[in-house]
Amino acid sequence: MQLLCLTDRDPADSLPGLDLLPHELRTSPLSLRVPETMASRFDAILVDGTLDARRARTACLSLADAVQTPRVVVLPELALTALTAEWGTSELLLPTASPAEIELRLRLLERSASSSPPPAVQSAGVVIDESNFTARLFGRPLDLTYKEFELLHFLAGHPGRVFTREQLLSEVWGTDYFGGTRTVDVHVRRLRAKLGEHEGLISTVRGVGYGFARARAEDDAPQ
Repeated sequence: MQLLCLTDRDPADSLPGLDLLPHELRTSPLSLRVPETMASRFDAILVDGTLDARRARTACLSLADAVQTPRVVVLPELALTALTAEWGTSELLLPTASPAEIELRLRLLERSASSSPPPAVQSAGVVIDESNFTARLFGRPLDLTYKEFELLHFLAGHPGRVFTREQLLSEVWGTDYFGGTRTVDVHVRRLRAKLGEHEGLISTVRGVGYGFARARAEDDAPQ
């Protein structure tokens, strides 16, 4: 693959595993505004946020409107809370990612880019565009973190169904996540706050878990 890395350091320092793969890599400063004509020559753009997540965010936002090339942001674990849907990234990599993981994510990204964009998820006034990482509620944009977006995307994609906290943890955070199910409760509470008067779209079923756009039932906990 032809890769462009926006970075202010040697890519081998920010993503060592990439140095062991046979991809062709060019680098440019994070501050460089990449025109579409230049970006179109690459299969993916890597944005290095290992030194400064704020500058990486600025670089991602400058790419979001004009550049269609898939973007991959590289962030240390401590900076993951800063990542939101507005960054417009297609993939995330940790600096510690192994060559095998990097290769897999790049190949999946390449396959996704060559296929038609996924249809928007629409349910109960919520519209989620996965290709642009945007979510709207009755036309109003929702300012969501990455995990809030993923959680809402999953729930809205399965309206009427109820999922246990363990199922949501596995589907949204992944089977390799070692945190407890309380993180699901925390993210649901934050999502409800951002849904405002429509917080009841996410219902709590006592002794089971959470559901989206369910008809109110006796076993639903009060909102």
